[in-house]
Amino acid sequence: MLDPETAARITAAVDERFEAQLAWTAELVGLPSLRAGEADAQDLVERTLSEAGLDIDRWVIDSPELRAHVGYGPTTVDPAGLENVVGTYTPPVERGRSLILNGHVDVVPTGPPAYWSRSPWDACVVDGWMYGRGSADMKAGIGANVFALGALTAAGLRPTGRIHVQSVVEEECTGNGSLAALLRGYTADACVIPEPEDDKLVRANVGVLWFDVTVRGVPAHLREMGSGQNAIDAAYSVMNDLRVLEAEWNARKDEHPYFADTEHPINLNFGMISGGDWPSSVPAQCTFTVRAALYPGVAAADAWAEIQQVLARSAAKIDLPDAVVATPSGFFAEGYVLEEGTEAEAVLACSHERVFGRELESFTTPGYLDGRVFTLYGNMPCLVYGPVSEAIHGLDERVEIASVRRITTAIALFVAEWCGVEPIDG
Repeated sequence: MLDPETAARITAAVDERFEAQLAWTAELVGLPSLRAGEADAQDLVERTLSEAGLDIDRWVIDSPELRAHVGYGPTTVDPAGLENVVGTYTPPVERGRSLILNGHVDVVPTGPPAYWSRSPWDACVVDGWMYGRGSADMKAGIGANVFALGALTAAGLRPTGRIHVQSVVEEECTGNGSLAALLRGYTADACVIPEPEDDKLVRANVGVLWFDVTVRGVPAHLREMGSGQNAIDAAYSVMNDLRVLEAEWNARKDEHPYFADTEHPINLNFGMISGGDWPSSVPAQCTFTVRAALYPGVAAADAWAEIQQVLARSAAKIDLPDAVVATPSGFFAEGYVLEEGTEAEAVLACSHERVFGRELESFTTPGYLDGRVFTLYGNMPCLVYGPVSEAIHGLDERVEIASVRRITTAIALFVAEWCGVEPIDG
């Protein structure tokens, strides 16, 4: 266990550099990093890791190996603009355990900026909260990773294990960024992802499928509306059929560990819809996009097959050629469970208790996390653990400053304990 004097030095180093950490995080939030537009934000991360003396690897994530992987999510953007950044610290003599500090730099759209109380890219601090799109999900977490590692140096220490600091893309839509990093050879004895998880550890989370559903109709003039078939009306009927499937899947929750007490673990969201081309014409086509959850242990291909069966029955009611066509358009990801009793969790629990003065809690989330990449395909424990937040993916997204400080300290102590440390001049 880390001795009290060393822990105190590391804690003091986090505190001394915390204003600089907030300023850096605000700069990162101020760089819009919407999908396929992450380059400026990655430039800042790359520059910071390089200045810290880490070896930099930056690459376009697309590859035949990635596209062939069972965990790959089909992309709908030009993959040439999707780049990961990884900074690697290698000790002079590698004696400690290795670690990945992972975070995603991509953010979701803001919605109408006029609905925000300030610009979505204005990372101001008000009443103990930092605002802005991505402030919580999860640029404060990237800052925690970077400055936790930097605190060890500031405390006159260096880890004795290899560390990879990862800033990945595509977490919000495919999970391909973390998967590409794993396929590039970045593995370790454990991984930490400081997603906004209310100072808790994620025990399990769902898998996710994204797909587009195109429903066909028969166009007609409104004066003879009865001769047509309205594709938008038909699309609502297909949505209702999917809602029935959603209810059936939620009814199975008792079959899945950690989800029996979750009120509504399986959510199907109709996130986008487009249909018709003229107000006075019966629409010939309507397309909507679905995000569907699935339980850990359920293969994405099996869930997809069940969805297609439902849509085939929907199509039969419409009775047109290619009446309902579904196409994967993003996540094709399975859920995962962090098994209890790993040494990595025990070390994090000790670090958390030092900082927070209470035991580390774990919980189950019905959201997607990149932890599945490391646990399912990298055979390593992944600790998804991060600060208190509000309104992620919503208006006035924000992260609690005091929580960010505590989480950064806990991660710094975890790195020191997990990887081991020695004096820089030793």
